[in-house]
Amino acid sequence: MKKIAVLNDLSGLGKCSLTAAIPVISVMGVQAVPFPTAVLSSQTGYTSYFYDDYTDRLDYIIEEWKKIGFAPDGIYTGFLAGEAQAEKIQEFLNVFAKENTKILTDPILGDNGKAHGFYTEKLCGCMRALVRRAHVITPNLTEAMLLLIGKEETEKQWKALQEEGDKAFLRAAETYGMRLLKEYNLQTVVITGVEHTEEKTAYMGNLVCEAEENFWVFSKKEGGSYSGTGDLFASILSAGLVKGLSMKECAEKAARFLEKALCQTVKEGTDRNEGVCFEPYLKELL
Repeated sequence: MKKIAVLNDLSGLGKCSLTAAIPVISVMGVQAVPFPTAVLSSQTGYTSYFYDDYTDRLDYIIEEWKKIGFAPDGIYTGFLAGEAQAEKIQEFLNVFAKENTKILTDPILGDNGKAHGFYTEKLCGCMRALVRRAHVITPNLTEAMLLLIGKEETEKQWKALQEEGDKAFLRAAETYGMRLLKEYNLQTVVITGVEHTEEKTAYMGNLVCEAEENFWVFSKKEGGSYSGTGDLFASILSAGLVKGLSMKECAEKAARFLEKALCQTVKEGTDRNEGVCFEPYLKELL
C-alpha cells in the first residue's frame, strides 16, 4: 500500500489538519502516516485552546523513521508553526523525499487579502523554499499573492481587486496561478476557494493550472467559511497524486465531495469552528 507522510498539526476539535487528512487519504486507499507538528485541544478559531508546539520533538521522529527505513510515496505539508519548524520540515524532505516521492504543499499563510497573525516575511521565505520542492501546491488566492509579491503589496492589490468586482478575482487567480507555475517550476498549481457570483447564485471556484492548460472547477457555495475545508480538498489531491490520478480529476472529485458535505453541514446548523460534516460522504471517494 502506498504511504503519504502528512506533516500537519493535530487538533482535537475542529476537524482540520490531521483529523481531516487521515480519514480522507485512508478511504482513497492510501496509508496516511501522521507527522504531528503541534498538538492543540481545538483549532485556533475557538476562543480558547491549548497549544503544544512539537518543533523540538520532530528530530526524534525523523531519527526513528530513518532507523526502520521509512520510505513514503508522498509527502503532504500543511500548517507550520514558524521559521524553526519550517527548517525542520526541510530536514525531513532532505531525508525522506526521493526522486519518485510526490510532494504536495499547502502554503498556509493567509486568507481574504490578509496574512495570518503568525505571518512573518522570514516564514514566507521558508514557505517559498518548500514550494520550490513541491510537485503540487494548493494556495488560496491570498497565499498565491503572498508567495509572489509579499504582504504589503498583497493587501494593496486586494483592495484594488475588490473595487473592480467579482470577475477581477477570477482573472487574478489565473494570472498568479500561471506565475507560480512558471516561477517555481511546478507540475500543478491549484488556486482554491475563489468566490464567484453569477445570476444571484454564489459559487466556489478552484483553478487548476498546468503547463498544457488551465481549467476551473466550480461548485455551489454552501454556508460560510468552515474549519478544515482546505485540508479536505488538499488531502484528496495528495492521495490522488500518489495514485497517479490527474489533478483535474481530483479537483472535480474534491469539489463534488465538499459541495455535498457543506450542504449537510449547513442543514445541521453546525458552527463553523466545528468543521465540515464530511463523514457520511467518505464512501464517494472510494
